[in-house]
Amino acid sequence: MGLTARSAVEISTARLQRGIAARWREWGELAVQALLFFAAMVSVFTTIGIVAVLLVEALPFFQQVSLKDFLLDTQWTPLFAQKRFGIMPLIAGTFLTSAVALALAMPVGLLSAIYLSEYASPRVRAVLKPALEILAGIPTVVYGYFALLTVTPLLKRIIPDLETFNALSAGLTMGVMIIPLISSLSEDALYAVPSSLREAAYALGATRLEVAVRVVIPAALSGIAASFILAASRAVGETMIVAIAAGQRPTLTLDPRRAIETMTAYIVQVSLGDTPHGTLEFRTIFAVGLVLFLITLVLNLIAIRIIERYREVYR
Repeated sequence: MGLTARSAVEISTARLQRGIAARWREWGELAVQALLFFAAMVSVFTTIGIVAVLLVEALPFFQQVSLKDFLLDTQWTPLFAQKRFGIMPLIAGTFLTSAVALALAMPVGLLSAIYLSEYASPRVRAVLKPALEILAGIPTVVYGYFALLTVTPLLKRIIPDLETFNALSAGLTMGVMIIPLISSLSEDALYAVPSSLREAAYALGATRLEVAVRVVIPAALSGIAASFILAASRAVGETMIVAIAAGQRPTLTLDPRRAIETMTAYIVQVSLGDTPHGTLEFRTIFAVGLVLFLITLVLNLIAIRIIERYREVYR
């Protein structure tokens, strides 16, 4: 009887310990889940805070400046005696530099991605990919002075009437900066295509180039297109390169040889200037920032839509 009672006590103690351990594990799981949820919500609340600040500061601006004049006027002179608040020159300058950057970055980035995925040996790929991604780690202010002090003098030898501050050198330098973004994302999309598709194409007698162009690229099209749009969003939001090399002349032009001003460059100009806080001139940076936010939001939504529409699922 004594042994039986002792065994019952030991069994009850073991069950109690297991119950306590299970309860601690449950609490630990809940704590980890709460921590992960908080980490995920940080970005959401940050975005909400940014939008709230933009709206609160931009609404008083639009109470004094009509939305029609803001969007359709072709002159932007809020810091001059004769004030005009047409954002079109800033939008044109932003898209001009972005177009130049993408014209360089998209073909170079895609071709480098194709080489790394389809042609390079594992040893070469292990060396070239990190070396290419080093470009993304260079501070943008360094790119800006490189564009102003190196790229512009070189371009002036070919284009004599190129202005000292111009959209061309800023756009080309920006294109070099975003090449790693396109190359890395596109290469990941190409590399994720199953080898069975390549082997099937080779079995039908296709060459390596035909496999890359006709099989792999169509299969990875969603990832490639998303990389292009994300790179465009990165180019639109670039600040230091255009602030240093493109100039601060809000001119409505599509000539990349001329000095222009982008939305981000204008925000830097006012933020670092002597414009009094709370004035109409100061609130222009929030109106411009709101437009810039909406443009990047639309670009990211397009990227998400393309991924969902054209993504291939392999089993």
